[in-house]
Amino acid sequence: FFDFSKEHIISSVEGSLKRLKTDYLDTLLLHRPDTLFEPEEVAAAFTELEKSGKVRHFGVSNQNPGQIELLKKYVDQELIANQLQFSIMHTGMIDTGFNVNMTIDPSLDRDGGILEYSRLHNMTIQAWSPFQYGFFEGVFLDNDKFPELNKTIDKIAAYKGVTNSAIAVAWIQRHPASFQTVVGTMNPGRIADIAKASDVTLSREEWYEIYRAAGNQLP
Repeated sequence: FFDFSKEHIISSVEGSLKRLKTDYLDTLLLHRPDTLFEPEEVAAAFTELEKSGKVRHFGVSNQNPGQIELLKKYVDQELIANQLQFSIMHTGMIDTGFNVNMTIDPSLDRDGGILEYSRLHNMTIQAWSPFQYGFFEGVFLDNDKFPELNKTIDKIAAYKGVTNSAIAVAWIQRHPASFQTVVGTMNPGRIADIAKASDVTLSREEWYEIYRAAGNQLP
């Protein structure tokens, strides 16, 4: 279950500090909203952690604008980041923008306009699971289920001289919302390959080509 109580937040930080063998955390994110939370308790936890120097910055994860605004009403600290799933195969937060005033599934606003909200409030979106498709069904790269997408990504990767994983991340980074991509690997070589995305700038045509190859139709 989820737990945003003051006691749990503080004990979680203490546990992280111990495991990481450090005196402070750069950033603490509240993960997956706890519908039973009392915002006053979160505010008290944040204040105690900030004053003690144990946490320097705060944010959230998988929260919509209304949930963020509720927290902001009570906490004194700026919420600098929101960690949300986003990838070539998980594009809901941009699909709705393409399909405004349409009566098709991609037009549904499932997150309260979180992309535009984040840009308006200078809140960084951290994109998690950049290589996943579905509900943790697997990785779309080098997957026979997505031949057109991989053909397109591989073609652009070869042209740019990088790996397909770098192109997948470069696609996310190309968006002017300035996403930060969270890559879940502890393999130094893979991290180095993915990091080359920082040296790649996809053209508008390349970006849209990849978006369409993922099975998306533009209205």
